[in-house]
Amino acid sequence: MFIDELVKAIKEKRSNVVVGLDPRIESIPEVVKGRYFNQYGKTLKAVAEAILEFNKEIIDNVCDVVAAVKPQIAFYEQYGLEGLDAYIKTCKYAKEKGLLIIGDIKRGDIGTTSKAYANAHLGNVDIEGVEHETFAVDSITVNPYLGGDTLEEFIEDINEFGKGMFVLVKTSNPGSGQLQDLVVEGKRIYEVVAEMVDNLSQKTLGTCGYSSVGAVVAATYPEQAKTLRKSMPKSYFLVPGYGAQGASADDIVDCFNEDGLGAVINSSRGIIFAYKKSEKGYTQEKYGEAARKEALDMRDAINKALESNGKCYW
Repeated sequence: MFIDELVKAIKEKRSNVVVGLDPRIESIPEVVKGRYFNQYGKTLKAVAEAILEFNKEIIDNVCDVVAAVKPQIAFYEQYGLEGLDAYIKTCKYAKEKGLLIIGDIKRGDIGTTSKAYANAHLGNVDIEGVEHETFAVDSITVNPYLGGDTLEEFIEDINEFGKGMFVLVKTSNPGSGQLQDLVVEGKRIYEVVAEMVDNLSQKTLGTCGYSSVGAVVAATYPEQAKTLRKSMPKSYFLVPGYGAQGASADDIVDCFNEDGLGAVINSSRGIIFAYKKSEKGYTQEKYGEAARKEALDMRDAINKALESNGKCYW
C-alpha cells in the first residue's frame, strides 16, 4: 500500500522531503539544453531530451535523501507527446532509483471521466482483455471541485493497486481564498473538503495507521494547516509552499501529528534550480550536487524543527 511504503521511506531516510520535478527549459543549465539544441534545433524533441537528462541528474543526487519526487505534469504536457514521453521516462527512472512518485496531475471530473483518469494514472487500461500500465506513479493529486463522487471513482484503483491520492484542500496560491475560504452553512469550503477527505481516509488505512487518501495543505497558511491537521488525523499532508514560496521549517510543524509523522514537504525550484544560488558557490556544471545540498539542508531544517517541538519519529 502506498502509504505504508511512504512512511517506511520517511523513517529509513529520516526525511519528509519531496522534490518537485517542475522543469522550466529557461532554467535548465545551458550545458544541458545547449547540447540538445545543437543536435535537434530548438524543437519539442530537444526540450524533452534536455528535461529528461536534467531530471535524471537531479534524481541521481537526491534519491537517497528524499522520500519521493513529484513531477508536475503540466510542465511536460506543454511540449505535447514529446513532453509526455519525458514525463513517463522520468517516472520510470525515479522508480528504478527506489523513489515513490507523486504524479501532480490535479485531475477530477464526473463519473466515467474520473474513472478514466484513475485507470490512466493509478490502475491499468484494458485493451480487449490485455492490461497495460500507462503512467507509472504511486500517487496523484486530485481536484475535488466536482464533489465527492469525483473522489470515489479513484478509490477502487487505490485499493486494488495499492496506490494513493492527495486531494486539494487548502492550496498555496494567493488567490486560493476566493473559493476555499468561502463560508457555506457555517463552514469554510476547505473545511467541507477536509471532512470528505477524512471520511474517505477510513477506507484506505494502512498498517502504519495512516491513510492512502491524503490532502494538499499549504505551508503558507499555517493557522489553517493547524486546524486541518485535527480535522484529518489519519491523512497524510502533501505540503507545498516551502522555500521559494516563503514558508520555513517552523511554518510546517503544525502539519505534523504528535508522532512526528503525517506530512511530506515539497520543494521544487528551491532544490532543482539550486545551482542558481551563486552566492553559495554553486555552478551550472554541478547542478545535481547543488540540488543534493539543498535537499539535505531542507531535510535537516525540518527534522530540527520537529525535534524542537517534541515531534520525533526517530
